[in-house]
Amino acid sequence: MRQIRLKSGRERSVLRRHPWIFSGAIEEVFGEPGIGETVEVLSHDNEWLARAAYSPESQIRARIWTWDQDEPIDADFFRRRLDRSIGARHHLARNLEVTAYREVHAESDGLPGVILDRYNEIYVLQLLSAGAEQWREVIVAYLKQREDCAGIFERSDVDVRQLEGLSSRRGHLSGEEPSEPLIISEYELRYKVDIHLGQKTGFYLDQRENRRLIRYWIQGGEVLDCFAYTGGFTVSALAAGASHVLSIDTSASALGLASENVRLNDLPLDQCEWIEGDVFDELRKLRDHRRTFDAIILDPPRFARRKSHIQRASRGYKDINLLAFKLLRPGGLLFTHSCSGAVDMGLFQKIVAGAALDAGVEAVIVSWLSQPSDHPVSLNFPEGRYLKGLVCRVAA
Repeated sequence: MRQIRLKSGRERSVLRRHPWIFSGAIEEVFGEPGIGETVEVLSHDNEWLARAAYSPESQIRARIWTWDQDEPIDADFFRRRLDRSIGARHHLARNLEVTAYREVHAESDGLPGVILDRYNEIYVLQLLSAGAEQWREVIVAYLKQREDCAGIFERSDVDVRQLEGLSSRRGHLSGEEPSEPLIISEYELRYKVDIHLGQKTGFYLDQRENRRLIRYWIQGGEVLDCFAYTGGFTVSALAAGASHVLSIDTSASALGLASENVRLNDLPLDQCEWIEGDVFDELRKLRDHRRTFDAIILDPPRFARRKSHIQRASRGYKDINLLAFKLLRPGGLLFTHSCSGAVDMGLFQKIVAGAALDAGVEAVIVSWLSQPSDHPVSLNFPEGRYLKGLVCRVAA
């Protein structure tokens, strides 16, 4: 039997139902488990604790599937978990205003390493862990038989797979394969999504409610959208009545799709300005040219993948927020985000506060931002809360 035995005292996190077991917590491995294979987790005193997927090349050496000794890890297990997770999104499935959302959110849905996003009737699947990869055929077979599935596309092409000893994979798996960007609906707005080459699985679904929220806060004026990608916030700002939106991104193709999204929603393209370039450099140029804005949106990529990156990430967040505060007009709004799981909300707020202080402005927090309900956070897995943000208003 394949087993891992923990060091004395290292069972505490397992008993608290945290799904990760790090390599340093393991005292002994029995049965030579292969990559992704199921192992029994034992305490130092050989008490059965859980059943997990083994990953010999990762610092997260095992990811727990179940704490129920009577629950085997088999095809039925995955069907039950997938049914439960997808069923929990029925409130979104019933909402005709939203046709794209996450249906499986990895550890927080009891399926470590499994990401499943829906774009209309197309599923986009990401398998990020050794255990998820081990059960790939079972997961795909389950999705194929669902009546609400017109096609499956895989986007297991992210760097984190390398840490699990897995190669990159991307491609069509089953059913319909869109030959051009899909068009999704989101609260009266529409967006073109490239599931083949777009960021994440094609679109930042985790910012859905925050895109909606800025339509409440922005009341016209000039807006700066940094790290604009395909224009999710740009479109929302224009829909809110912004008189001018300057959108910055490093990708010309992303900005091209952003322009198409503006046209798709019959919004005024002549009120848009596009800059292809590094946001840090462009913010300094705007400062030097004394440009100012009524609202600024910062939605940068992840700066910290792990705790060892926190100091470097903090400097990056401090820099862009300081520049943003200097570019805001009196009474202006800053919508600032971090998707770095290693940077918690408390630290992020301190960074933004320090940026305001160094910029010489007074600001208050008028709203806290987070990820939507289809990206839940397990009470026993706080790492699942990776997206956080603040809406700050500068004193008039």
